[in-house]
Amino acid sequence: MDFHGAKNNRTWYFYRELAATVRHISLGCYAQQHILNRMDFYELGDVDSFRLEGEKTLEFLNSILIRVAPVILEEAAKLEISLPGASFEPQDFPGVITSEVLEHNIDDDEDALPFQSHYIVKIASEFIKTSKDFDQFGFYEPYSYAEMLELVPDKVNEAEIRRFQVLVHNLQSSFDTYVIHGGYRFGNRRLKQLRAHFSVSFHLLQIVSRLLHYYERHLRVRGFKDSYKKVQEILCDYVDPEILLSRTVNYALYYVNHFLNSGTQLAKELLNEHVEQATITVGIPVKLGFHSRPSLMVAKIVQHYGGRVDLCVGDALFDASSVLDIQWAGGKIQKEGLQDVAFRGDIRALKDIQILASVNYGEDSMGKGIPLPRELAYLR
Repeated sequence: MDFHGAKNNRTWYFYRELAATVRHISLGCYAQQHILNRMDFYELGDVDSFRLEGEKTLEFLNSILIRVAPVILEEAAKLEISLPGASFEPQDFPGVITSEVLEHNIDDDEDALPFQSHYIVKIASEFIKTSKDFDQFGFYEPYSYAEMLELVPDKVNEAEIRRFQVLVHNLQSSFDTYVIHGGYRFGNRRLKQLRAHFSVSFHLLQIVSRLLHYYERHLRVRGFKDSYKKVQEILCDYVDPEILLSRTVNYALYYVNHFLNSGTQLAKELLNEHVEQATITVGIPVKLGFHSRPSLMVAKIVQHYGGRVDLCVGDALFDASSVLDIQWAGGKIQKEGLQDVAFRGDIRALKDIQILASVNYGEDSMGKGIPLPRELAYLR
Protein backbone atom coordinates (compact mmCIF):
# COMPACT_ATOMS: atom_id res chain seq x y z
CA MET A 1 0.00 0.00 0.00
CA ASP A 2 2.87 2.37 0.66
CA PHE A 3 3.93 1.90 -2.96
CA HIS A 4 0.59 3.48 -3.93
CA GLY A 5 0.87 6.26 -1.34
CA ALA A 6 -1.53 4.95 1.33
CA LYS A 7 0.68 6.42 4.04
CA ASN A 8 -0.10 9.92 2.83
CA ASN A 9 -3.76 9.49 1.90
CA ARG A 10 -6.56 10.37 4.38
CA THR A 11 -8.92 7.80 2.91
CA TRP A 12 -6.54 4.85 2.99
CA TYR A 13 -4.31 5.64 5.98
CA PHE A 14 -6.52 3.94 8.59
CA TYR A 15 -6.76 0.77 6.51
CA ARG A 16 -2.99 0.79 6.08
CA GLU A 17 -2.51 0.97 9.86
CA LEU A 18 -5.00 -1.85 10.43
CA ALA A 19 -3.17 -4.01 7.89
CA ALA A 20 0.14 -3.25 9.65
CA THR A 21 -1.46 -4.26 12.94
CA VAL A 22 -2.53 -7.63 11.56
CA ARG A 23 0.82 -8.22 9.89
CA HIS A 24 3.16 -7.51 12.80
CA ILE A 25 0.97 -8.91 15.56
CA SER A 26 0.35 -12.16 13.65
CA LEU A 27 4.10 -12.57 12.98
CA GLY A 28 4.69 -12.10 16.71
CA CYS A 29 2.03 -14.77 17.34
CA TYR A 30 3.77 -17.16 14.95
CA ALA A 31 7.11 -16.84 16.74
CA GLN A 32 5.49 -17.24 20.16
CA GLN A 33 3.52 -20.30 19.05
CA HIS A 34 6.73 -21.80 17.67
CA ILE A 35 8.42 -21.40 21.07
CA LEU A 36 5.53 -23.10 22.84
CA ASN A 37 5.52 -25.94 20.30
CA ARG A 38 9.26 -26.60 20.77
CA MET A 39 9.40 -26.14 24.54
CA ASP A 40 9.67 -29.85 25.37
CA PHE A 41 12.58 -30.29 22.95
CA TYR A 42 14.62 -27.39 24.31
CA GLU A 43 15.51 -29.01 27.67
CA LEU A 44 16.06 -25.66 29.34
CA GLY A 45 15.35 -26.83 32.88
CA ASP A 46 12.46 -25.40 34.89
CA VAL A 47 10.42 -23.44 32.37
CA ASP A 48 6.98 -23.44 34.02
CA SER A 49 6.97 -19.66 34.56
CA PHE A 50 8.35 -19.08 31.07
CA ARG A 51 5.66 -21.29 29.54
CA LEU A 52 2.91 -19.53 31.52
CA GLU A 53 4.12 -16.06 30.49
CA GLY A 54 4.41 -17.23 26.88
CA GLU A 55 0.81 -18.45 26.92
CA LYS A 56 -0.31 -15.09 28.36
CA THR A 57 1.59 -13.31 25.60
CA LEU A 58 0.03 -15.46 22.88
CA GLU A 59 -3.44 -14.92 24.35
CA PHE A 60 -2.91 -11.14 24.36
CA LEU A 61 -1.66 -11.05 20.78
CA ASN A 62 -4.50 -13.26 19.57
CA SER A 63 -7.02 -11.03 21.34
CA ILE A 64 -5.72 -8.07 19.32
CA LEU A 65 -6.29 -9.92 16.05
CA ILE A 66 -9.80 -10.92 17.16
CA ARG A 67 -10.70 -7.30 18.00
CA VAL A 68 -9.15 -5.86 14.85
CA ALA A 69 -10.62 -8.42 12.40
CA PRO A 70 -14.18 -6.96 12.18
CA VAL A 71 -12.77 -3.42 12.06
CA ILE A 72 -10.54 -4.12 9.07
CA LEU A 73 -13.40 -5.91 7.29
CA GLU A 74 -15.66 -2.93 7.86
CA GLU A 75 -13.00 -0.52 6.61
CA ALA A 76 -12.39 -2.74 3.57
CA ALA A 77 -16.11 -2.54 2.73
CA LYS A 78 -15.98 1.27 2.93
CA LEU A 79 -13.07 1.23 0.50
CA GLU A 80 -15.01 -1.13 -1.80
CA ILE A 81 -12.42 -3.87 -1.51
CA SER A 82 -13.99 -7.07 -2.77
CA LEU A 83 -14.05 -9.97 -0.34
CA PRO A 84 -14.51 -13.70 -1.03
CA GLY A 85 -18.17 -14.65 -1.17
CA ALA A 86 -17.82 -17.94 0.67
CA SER A 87 -16.42 -18.21 4.17
CA PHE A 88 -13.39 -20.31 4.97
CA GLU A 89 -13.78 -23.64 6.72
CA PRO A 90 -11.37 -25.22 9.26
CA GLN A 91 -10.28 -27.75 6.63
CA ASP A 92 -8.97 -24.87 4.52
CA PHE A 93 -6.26 -24.44 7.15
CA PRO A 94 -4.56 -27.81 7.60
CA GLY A 95 -2.82 -28.15 10.94
CA VAL A 96 0.93 -27.78 11.05
CA ILE A 97 1.23 -28.86 14.67
CA THR A 98 1.64 -32.57 15.29
CA SER A 99 3.10 -34.78 17.99
CA GLU A 100 4.24 -37.41 15.50
CA VAL A 101 8.02 -37.83 15.22
CA LEU A 102 9.86 -39.67 12.47
CA GLU A 103 12.13 -42.57 13.37
CA HIS A 104 15.61 -41.54 14.53
CA ASN A 105 18.02 -43.47 12.31
CA ILE A 106 20.88 -41.04 11.65
CA ASP A 107 23.37 -40.59 14.51
CA ASP A 108 25.61 -37.60 15.11
CA ASP A 109 29.20 -38.44 14.26
CA GLU A 110 31.07 -38.37 17.56
CA ASP A 111 34.33 -38.99 15.66
CA ALA A 112 33.94 -35.54 14.10
CA LEU A 113 34.40 -33.77 17.44
CA PRO A 114 38.10 -32.97 16.87
CA PHE A 115 37.06 -31.20 13.67
CA GLN A 116 34.14 -29.57 15.47
CA SER A 117 36.22 -28.32 18.40
CA HIS A 118 37.45 -25.25 16.50
CA TYR A 119 33.87 -24.21 15.75
CA ILE A 120 32.60 -25.04 19.23
CA VAL A 121 35.27 -22.72 20.68
CA LYS A 122 34.42 -19.94 18.23
CA ILE A 123 30.64 -20.22 18.70
CA ALA A 124 30.84 -20.52 22.50
CA SER A 125 33.11 -17.45 22.65
CA GLU A 126 30.73 -15.41 20.51
CA PHE A 127 27.78 -16.55 22.61
CA ILE A 128 29.52 -15.40 25.81
CA LYS A 129 30.36 -12.04 24.23
CA THR A 130 26.80 -11.54 22.96
CA SER A 131 25.38 -12.41 26.36
CA LYS A 132 27.69 -9.92 28.04
CA ASP A 133 26.75 -7.16 25.57
CA PHE A 134 23.03 -7.80 26.04
CA ASP A 135 23.40 -7.83 29.82
CA GLN A 136 24.01 -4.08 29.77
CA PHE A 137 20.26 -3.51 29.41
CA GLY A 138 19.65 -5.06 32.83
CA PHE A 139 16.40 -6.98 32.29
CA TYR A 140 16.27 -8.53 35.75
CA GLU A 141 13.19 -6.92 37.31
CA PRO A 142 9.82 -5.87 35.85
CA TYR A 143 9.69 -2.33 34.49
CA SER A 144 6.80 0.00 35.32
CA TYR A 145 4.94 1.60 32.41
CA ALA A 146 6.66 4.94 33.08
CA GLU A 147 10.05 3.22 33.04
CA MET A 148 9.21 1.41 29.81
CA LEU A 149 8.28 4.71 28.15
CA GLU A 150 11.74 6.02 29.06
CA LEU A 151 13.38 2.81 27.90
CA VAL A 152 11.65 2.54 24.49
CA PRO A 153 12.83 3.73 22.03
CA ASP A 154 15.68 5.82 23.48
CA LYS A 155 17.65 2.87 24.88
CA VAL A 156 15.89 -0.16 23.44
CA ASN A 157 14.55 0.04 19.91
CA GLU A 158 13.92 -2.03 16.81
CA ALA A 159 17.32 -1.30 15.25
CA GLU A 160 19.25 -2.34 18.37
CA ILE A 161 17.21 -5.50 18.87
CA ARG A 162 17.61 -6.53 15.22
CA ARG A 163 21.37 -6.26 15.70
CA PHE A 164 21.22 -8.84 18.49
CA GLN A 165 18.75 -10.91 16.47
CA VAL A 166 21.28 -11.18 13.63
CA LEU A 167 24.11 -12.06 16.05
CA VAL A 168 22.14 -14.88 17.68
CA HIS A 169 20.83 -16.16 14.36
CA ASN A 170 24.39 -16.30 13.01
CA LEU A 171 25.44 -18.36 16.03
CA GLN A 172 22.60 -20.81 15.44
CA SER A 173 23.35 -21.01 11.72
CA SER A 174 27.07 -21.66 12.32
CA PHE A 175 26.23 -24.28 14.92
CA ASP A 176 23.90 -26.14 12.56
CA THR A 177 26.45 -25.97 9.74
CA TYR A 178 29.64 -26.93 11.56
CA VAL A 179 28.75 -28.67 14.83
CA ILE A 180 25.57 -30.74 14.86
CA HIS A 181 23.34 -31.64 11.96
CA GLY A 182 20.81 -33.62 14.00
CA GLY A 183 17.81 -32.32 15.92
CA TYR A 184 17.12 -31.82 19.60
CA ARG A 185 16.31 -35.35 20.70
CA PHE A 186 19.52 -37.35 20.31
CA GLY A 187 23.29 -37.02 20.39
CA ASN A 188 25.50 -34.83 22.57
CA ARG A 189 23.05 -33.41 25.10
CA ARG A 190 25.07 -30.40 26.24
CA LEU A 191 25.78 -29.24 22.69
CA LYS A 192 22.10 -29.44 21.88
CA GLN A 193 21.19 -27.67 25.09
CA LEU A 194 23.50 -24.84 24.04
CA ARG A 195 21.74 -24.70 20.69
CA ALA A 196 18.41 -24.52 22.52
CA HIS A 197 19.61 -21.33 24.22
CA PHE A 198 20.41 -19.86 20.78
CA SER A 199 17.06 -20.92 19.39
CA VAL A 200 14.74 -19.71 22.15
CA SER A 201 16.63 -16.39 22.40
CA PHE A 202 16.40 -15.90 18.63
CA HIS A 203 12.65 -16.50 18.50
CA LEU A 204 12.07 -14.22 21.48
CA LEU A 205 14.07 -11.51 19.69
CA GLN A 206 11.84 -12.06 16.64
CA ILE A 207 8.84 -11.27 18.82
CA VAL A 208 10.53 -8.20 20.28
CA SER A 209 11.58 -6.78 16.91
CA ARG A 210 8.04 -7.17 15.52
CA LEU A 211 6.35 -5.62 18.54
CA LEU A 212 8.87 -2.78 18.79
CA HIS A 213 8.50 -2.07 15.07
CA TYR A 214 4.74 -1.89 15.47
CA TYR A 215 4.91 0.23 18.62
CA GLU A 216 7.51 2.68 17.33
CA ARG A 217 6.12 3.12 13.82
CA HIS A 218 2.38 2.63 14.18
CA LEU A 219 1.22 3.01 17.78
CA ARG A 220 3.32 5.66 19.45
CA VAL A 221 1.85 9.18 19.07
CA ARG A 222 4.72 11.55 18.25
CA GLY A 223 3.27 14.98 17.57
CA PHE A 224 1.88 14.08 14.15
CA LYS A 225 -0.81 16.06 12.40
CA ASP A 226 -4.34 15.57 13.66
CA SER A 227 -5.27 13.09 10.90
CA TYR A 228 -2.40 10.78 11.89
CA LYS A 229 -2.86 11.29 15.62
CA LYS A 230 -6.55 10.44 15.49
CA VAL A 231 -5.85 7.12 13.75
CA GLN A 232 -3.22 6.19 16.30
CA GLU A 233 -5.57 7.03 19.16
CA ILE A 234 -8.17 4.71 17.60
CA LEU A 235 -5.57 1.94 17.32
CA CYS A 236 -4.86 2.28 21.04
CA ASP A 237 -8.46 1.21 21.67
CA TYR A 238 -7.62 -2.15 20.09
CA VAL A 239 -3.97 -2.48 21.09
CA ASP A 240 -3.27 -1.47 24.68
CA PRO A 241 0.19 0.20 24.55
CA GLU A 242 0.94 -0.58 28.20
CA ILE A 243 0.25 -4.30 27.84
CA LEU A 244 2.08 -4.42 24.50
CA LEU A 245 5.20 -2.88 26.05
CA SER A 246 4.93 -5.12 29.11
CA ARG A 247 4.81 -8.26 26.96
CA THR A 248 7.74 -6.91 24.94
CA VAL A 249 9.96 -5.82 27.84
CA ASN A 250 8.86 -7.74 30.94
CA TYR A 251 8.31 -11.02 29.11
CA ALA A 252 10.29 -11.30 25.86
CA LEU A 253 13.34 -9.17 26.66
CA TYR A 254 13.47 -10.44 30.24
CA TYR A 255 13.66 -14.03 29.04
CA VAL A 256 16.16 -13.24 26.28
CA ASN A 257 18.43 -11.95 29.02
CA HIS A 258 17.61 -14.96 31.20
CA PHE A 259 18.42 -17.58 28.56
CA LEU A 260 21.55 -15.82 27.34
CA ASN A 261 22.82 -15.71 30.92
CA SER A 262 21.81 -19.28 31.77
CA GLY A 263 23.50 -20.50 28.59
CA THR A 264 26.73 -18.67 29.38
CA GLN A 265 27.87 -21.17 32.01
CA LEU A 266 27.26 -24.06 29.62
CA ALA A 267 29.10 -22.18 26.86
CA LYS A 268 32.08 -21.64 29.19
CA GLU A 269 32.19 -25.33 30.11
CA LEU A 270 32.15 -26.41 26.45
CA LEU A 271 34.67 -23.72 25.53
CA ASN A 272 37.16 -24.85 28.16
CA GLU A 273 36.76 -28.50 27.12
CA HIS A 274 37.50 -27.80 23.47
CA VAL A 275 39.90 -24.85 23.48
CA GLU A 276 43.61 -25.57 23.08
CA GLN A 277 45.40 -25.29 26.43
CA ALA A 278 48.96 -24.11 27.05
CA THR A 279 51.26 -22.57 29.66
CA ILE A 280 53.47 -19.50 29.32
CA THR A 281 56.00 -17.92 31.64
CA VAL A 282 56.28 -14.12 31.62
CA GLY A 283 57.81 -11.40 33.74
CA ILE A 284 55.83 -9.39 36.25
CA PRO A 285 55.16 -5.65 35.72
CA VAL A 286 58.42 -3.79 36.35
CA LYS A 287 58.66 -1.73 39.55
CA LEU A 288 54.98 -1.75 40.65
CA GLY A 289 53.93 -5.37 40.09
CA PHE A 290 50.32 -6.38 39.56
CA HIS A 291 48.57 -3.24 40.74
CA SER A 292 45.30 -1.94 39.23
CA ARG A 293 46.27 -1.20 35.60
CA PRO A 294 48.15 -4.41 34.67
CA SER A 295 45.64 -6.53 36.60
CA LEU A 296 42.78 -4.94 34.70
CA MET A 297 44.55 -5.42 31.35
CA VAL A 298 45.13 -9.13 31.96
CA ALA A 299 41.56 -9.66 33.19
CA LYS A 300 40.16 -7.91 30.10
CA ILE A 301 42.15 -10.19 27.80
CA VAL A 302 40.84 -13.32 29.53
CA GLN A 303 37.27 -11.98 29.58
CA HIS A 304 37.54 -11.09 25.89
CA TYR A 305 38.12 -14.72 24.92
CA GLY A 306 35.92 -16.29 27.59
CA GLY A 307 38.11 -19.34 28.32
CA ARG A 308 39.65 -20.26 31.64
CA VAL A 309 43.12 -18.90 32.42
CA ASP A 310 44.90 -19.35 35.76
CA LEU A 311 47.73 -17.25 37.12
CA CYS A 312 50.06 -19.76 38.78
CA VAL A 313 52.15 -18.63 41.74
CA GLY A 314 53.90 -21.71 43.08
CA ASP A 315 51.16 -24.21 43.89
CA ALA A 316 48.52 -21.48 44.19
CA LEU A 317 46.12 -20.79 41.31
CA PHE A 318 44.37 -17.45 40.77
CA ASP A 319 41.55 -16.72 38.32
CA ALA A 320 43.11 -14.45 35.68
CA SER A 321 39.69 -13.12 34.63
CA SER A 322 39.32 -11.48 38.05
CA VAL A 323 41.13 -8.22 38.82
CA LEU A 324 40.84 -8.92 42.53
CA ASP A 325 42.33 -12.42 42.16
CA ILE A 326 45.28 -11.08 40.17
CA GLN A 327 45.93 -8.41 42.81
CA TRP A 328 45.80 -11.09 45.53
CA ALA A 329 48.37 -13.01 43.49
CA GLY A 330 50.41 -9.82 43.22
CA GLY A 331 50.72 -9.68 47.00
CA LYS A 332 52.00 -13.24 47.11
CA ILE A 333 54.41 -12.55 44.24
CA GLN A 334 55.82 -9.52 46.05
CA LYS A 335 56.10 -11.39 49.34
CA GLU A 336 58.05 -14.24 47.72
CA GLY A 337 60.19 -11.89 45.61
CA LEU A 338 59.28 -13.55 42.29
CA GLN A 339 60.29 -12.04 38.95
CA ASP A 340 58.37 -14.43 36.67
CA VAL A 341 54.95 -16.06 36.80
CA ALA A 342 53.10 -18.66 34.75
CA PHE A 343 49.71 -18.35 33.07
CA ARG A 344 47.91 -21.57 32.12
CA GLY A 345 44.78 -22.07 30.06
CA ASP A 346 43.16 -20.76 26.84
CA ILE A 347 45.99 -20.44 24.31
CA ARG A 348 44.26 -17.56 22.52
CA ALA A 349 44.33 -15.44 25.67
CA LEU A 350 47.87 -16.54 26.51
CA LYS A 351 49.17 -15.21 23.18
CA ASP A 352 47.78 -11.77 23.98
CA ILE A 353 49.01 -11.86 27.58
CA GLN A 354 52.47 -12.58 26.18
CA ILE A 355 52.20 -9.52 23.91
CA LEU A 356 50.99 -7.44 26.85
CA ALA A 357 53.88 -8.62 29.04
CA SER A 358 56.35 -7.66 26.27
CA VAL A 359 55.32 -3.99 26.72
CA ASN A 360 55.34 -4.18 30.53
CA TYR A 361 51.57 -4.63 30.71
CA GLY A 362 50.87 -1.27 29.07
CA GLU A 363 52.73 1.08 31.39
CA ASP A 364 56.16 2.58 31.96
CA SER A 365 58.29 2.08 35.07
CA MET A 366 56.48 4.98 36.76
CA GLY A 367 53.09 3.34 36.30
CA LYS A 368 51.89 5.64 33.51
CA GLY A 369 50.04 4.20 30.53
CA ILE A 370 51.82 3.68 27.21
CA PRO A 371 50.46 2.85 23.72
CA LEU A 372 49.49 -0.79 23.24
CA PRO A 373 50.37 -2.96 20.20
CA ARG A 374 47.66 -3.09 17.53
CA GLU A 375 46.91 -6.73 18.41
CA LEU A 376 45.53 -5.46 21.70
CA ALA A 377 43.42 -2.67 20.23
CA TYR A 378 40.30 -4.13 21.88
CA LEU A 379 41.73 -3.18 25.30
CA ARG A 380 41.65 0.53 24.58
